[in-house]
Amino acid sequence: MNKIVHKDNIQNNVSQKQLVDMFDRSISYLRVSLTDQCNLRCLYCSPKAIKDKLSCGELLSYEELLRVIGLAAELGIRKVRLTGGEPLVRKYIDNFIVGLGKIEGLEDIRLTTNGVFLGKYAEKLYQAGVRKLNISLDTLKPERFKEITGADLFDKVWASIEKVVSMGFHPVKLNMVALKGINDDELVDFARLSLTHNVQVRYIEFMPIGKASLWSRERYLSTEEIQEKISVLGELHPVQSAHMDGPARIFDLIPHSVRTNEKKTGRVGFISPISHQFCERCNRLRLTSEGKLRSCLLSDNETDLKAVLRAGGSDDDIRQVLIQTILDKPKGHTLQEKDKVNCHGEMSRIGG
Repeated sequence: MNKIVHKDNIQNNVSQKQLVDMFDRSISYLRVSLTDQCNLRCLYCSPKAIKDKLSCGELLSYEELLRVIGLAAELGIRKVRLTGGEPLVRKYIDNFIVGLGKIEGLEDIRLTTNGVFLGKYAEKLYQAGVRKLNISLDTLKPERFKEITGADLFDKVWASIEKVVSMGFHPVKLNMVALKGINDDELVDFARLSLTHNVQVRYIEFMPIGKASLWSRERYLSTEEIQEKISVLGELHPVQSAHMDGPARIFDLIPHSVRTNEKKTGRVGFISPISHQFCERCNRLRLTSEGKLRSCLLSDNETDLKAVLRAGGSDDDIRQVLIQTILDKPKGHTLQEKDKVNCHGEMSRIGG
């Protein structure tokens, strides 16, 4: 591998603890897909036709993951989100998170889950130090949940949500992929949850990724359309982004009138990769379940970090891969171009 000259000279002085790409974006956030396995088959994520999944040996071991994340933290990564597939299907994840908590410099460990096993693991996750959860939930109707996910498990997921909220996990964010003609009649119901429950609701624009055959322009809802629909509940007031925040634009929802069971203010977020490209403030890397580093969700460019690890690569070799991947990070994606798809990998492997 060729020697890299980093503009902040990170290789010669890692004590600066800052990873900066070629467009002056500071990279502090690593998303780690622990597995491509999932107990659900959501229409937009893992079509039923996909049967091939990675074997255990093809996944990075917990020891390999801890090594990589430890070196990334030395360089300046401060936030790690564990994703999948469904991360809670991987055995001994609680022990792994305990190990993550011991990494010096790592400030924030978060988890994204579909919620099916969350009730089972809630206490262990809390003891391991996890407090911030994102839960994928695209409908509040049990029958529709079965249609979207292929499993009749809505009641179990909702019970998990109620449990983690009562335990003191915060924030608990519900991620809804907005799909025209499928769940767009529930946009207001989701927004109301932010007024009646201690949760933040986040609406995600549908993206053309991989082999998700459900994708079409007819299914797409822009953030503006979503905001217009939920405006019947109240006014949206933008919230200033915090350090290490992700791509969501956050708003306080101020209801027009407060009912007895509503809060004075709710909170909702919008992830808008198509209508409001957020590439200029992207602060993340992704480590896929195959052990490949991606600097952009929506680009197929990857670096095979697993190959470096299993060829006996040194710590410096791993640092080199991390830095080079950041220097190769593209300025932006091309989803605005009509019918352009520049991400052909499956979301379950890349990490949702």
